[in-house]
Amino acid sequence: MKLDEIDRKILRLLQENGRMTNVDLSRQVGISAPPCLRRVRALEENGYIQGYHARLNAAELGFGLTVFAMVGLHSQAEADLKAFEELVRGWPMVRECHMLNGEIDFMLKIVARDLNEFQTFLTSQVTPAPNVASVKTALTIRSAKNEPGVPFGLPEKR
Repeated sequence: MKLDEIDRKILRLLQENGRMTNVDLSRQVGISAPPCLRRVRALEENGYIQGYHARLNAAELGFGLTVFAMVGLHSQAEADLKAFEELVRGWPMVRECHMLNGEIDFMLKIVARDLNEFQTFLTSQVTPAPNVASVKTALTIRSAKNEPGVPFGLPEKR
């Protein structure tokens, strides 16, 4: 599916407000509601839109600690990488997992209620996990920016 300017505008608007009604969306992109809904469904079916969610305030919900953990593995064989990724998918406190290039194999974003809960998770789940060679952690002090999605404001590549 090749995206046109209307598709990109739909994606940008839904990224900003996923609760927008189809009528409001169609009005803002300048087309009628039925073709707008068809475009949104096509964007979903083609994987451009992967889902809709509410952005929650972790601290207000009692999850006041965010930690980034840099994990090194003993083996980087594809089967071992996939096994680690599958293990991480089962850890609810890990909110993001990224495989990296370089010295560190994976970066995990971990959200916990407090330092004690994080330390228990770290010592009982992460460090003793199969193939884990090292774990370095960094506790966040504050977040200056937390924008999900993609940067639609960049100039188009020609």
